[in-house]
Amino acid sequence: MGSDKENNATSKEDNHADHDASPDALNKVVKHRNHEKQSTSTTLGLDMSMHQDYDDDFQDDDEKNHGHVRNQSWGRGIVDDYKQTIGTHWKAEMINFNFKTIAVSFFLFFAAVAPAITFGAIYAKVTHNWIGAIEMIAATAWCGIFYALFGGMPIMINGGTGPVLAFAGVLYKLSKSLDVPFLTFNAWVGLWVTLYMFIAAFFDLNKFMKYATRFTDEVFALLISAIFIIDALGSPFSPVGVYHYFAESHKSHDNYEMEEDYSYVATALLSLVLTLGTTGVAFKLRSFKFSPFCCNSGIRSSITDFAVTAAILLFSVLDKVIFKGVKTETLNVPDSFSPSFNCCTASCESFFPDDCPEVEPFGRRPWVVDLSDLNGKNWVPLMAALPAILAFILVFLDDGITWHLINHKSHKLKHGVAYNYDTLVIGLMIGVNSMLGLPWLVAATVRSLNHLHALGKKNKLGKFVRVQETRLTNFIVHALVLASIFALPVIKLIPVPVLYGVFLFMGIASLGTNQFWGRVTMFFMQSSKHPIEPYTEHVKTSRMHLYTCIQLILFLILYFVKSFKTISIAFPIIIAACIPIRVYVLPKIFSEEELIMLDAEDSAIEQWKVQNGYSNNDKVDNKEDKGSIELLETTL
Repeated sequence: MGSDKENNATSKEDNHADHDASPDALNKVVKHRNHEKQSTSTTLGLDMSMHQDYDDDFQDDDEKNHGHVRNQSWGRGIVDDYKQTIGTHWKAEMINFNFKTIAVSFFLFFAAVAPAITFGAIYAKVTHNWIGAIEMIAATAWCGIFYALFGGMPIMINGGTGPVLAFAGVLYKLSKSLDVPFLTFNAWVGLWVTLYMFIAAFFDLNKFMKYATRFTDEVFALLISAIFIIDALGSPFSPVGVYHYFAESHKSHDNYEMEEDYSYVATALLSLVLTLGTTGVAFKLRSFKFSPFCCNSGIRSSITDFAVTAAILLFSVLDKVIFKGVKTETLNVPDSFSPSFNCCTASCESFFPDDCPEVEPFGRRPWVVDLSDLNGKNWVPLMAALPAILAFILVFLDDGITWHLINHKSHKLKHGVAYNYDTLVIGLMIGVNSMLGLPWLVAATVRSLNHLHALGKKNKLGKFVRVQETRLTNFIVHALVLASIFALPVIKLIPVPVLYGVFLFMGIASLGTNQFWGRVTMFFMQSSKHPIEPYTEHVKTSRMHLYTCIQLILFLILYFVKSFKTISIAFPIIIAACIPIRVYVLPKIFSEEELIMLDAEDSAIEQWKVQNGYSNNDKVDNKEDKGSIELLETTL
């Protein structure tokens, strides 16, 4: 015997026959039913004025959140952003040093330097060594330090991302087909992107990011989290992840194949232990904050703050001391700080030693890109404006969605937002990197969210109480990355499987606040056990699952488009398409009430409840009372 949730969005399937039909529970049922009737009649009677009220509320709330003011003059948004962030809070954010600052900085240092080296190695493959690990480390260091000092929202971490890397590979192929030097073509595209970013900041194009609601934000956030998790465990599209160590042909085994006592199976098993162990210990230590052990709250907070750093050190020592006879993969760091491309001749058109193994190398390519080196094709600078449009869409949406996620009201940030100002800053950094032959850096979503969570103080329910808003962690992290350039052999001591464990931790940790992921897990739950949320109380289960399926389809499309190099250039278009799908398609499938519950901010949901006769006191907070209600509803 089960209740039909298709007819009653608040009923559940479980009978809960073991609950007593108490008078209190009966009163709650009657009260609950009265609310349903009132909600139905009110919803049917909604007129256009109420629809307009909701639209105005969403717009006002979003404009407040983004720092937008209606009808302001062009360029005024940049000035306002500067005044309310760096102009007001810079000094306070530069002197609020404490113990947490050290802990978070070391954690994020490993989270920044490892992707810089690994992304750099992949850049070298897709660009034929024109951009490599040294360029990626240099870009990460200087952009991070510059942004920490002059950026408007220092919680954000800039870094390399998979979509931008894929786009760099597309530009390299395009440059070869045009028969122009890659770095020159890349520089012209980057300069056009800088111009587009300046225009976007000056004309406040960030105001259109209000259409990137939770629907789009969470699809993108889950994609980035999934990339971290899948690449740590084993990517199906590239030999990256701990799973691939179990293949004898994996490149990490090549260096030891001549050693008689080397066993790739032993290496794979130890690598698996290091990866899962690092992740597990990091989570366990992070949970110590609310543990009754370890003397006092100060010690427990310190253990929580240093959780990831301690896990890295523990399993690095375990690998190098306890299991020193088992060879695990280490980072392939460069030997010296110089451009990756080693020229065969003075023209620097071929790479040593791949293209000229029989001659001595001429030297490294210059740091500054020659914009006039167009191979006689003087129309290329204008033509570069076209692919730059796609690159701009990718960068603009990546940054905007990450800022949107970071600045959600539930995170309790107090130091303002700077969408337009930071668009200007990041555009400037892309322009400089393009001129130096460095990779473009954008908002690294998972690293930024982990930075936010690491600086946050939460209650036992995992809700933010406050966040230490500081520039020091961002500055120290990238100062350490800069210092690592001169201590690369030390970085090599950290086993790659341990870093996979860090990536796995970051990916899983970022899932906790993703409502989309929470609804995905509900596919596998008994409906009566769904958590009490607005979208489970006021939306039918089938309708909620339909909404989740639409997001899931977009998520899968994005992942596969990103993973296949031949079509990866379409990635920014698919991301951008999420916005019109939400604005124009979903309202034809779902009612306004359903979209409010599934996609609106908390303030809009609370307003809807007030207008429809609900209040927080009417919420069924006790599972035992809820079970009695379900039993009564199935028998009345």
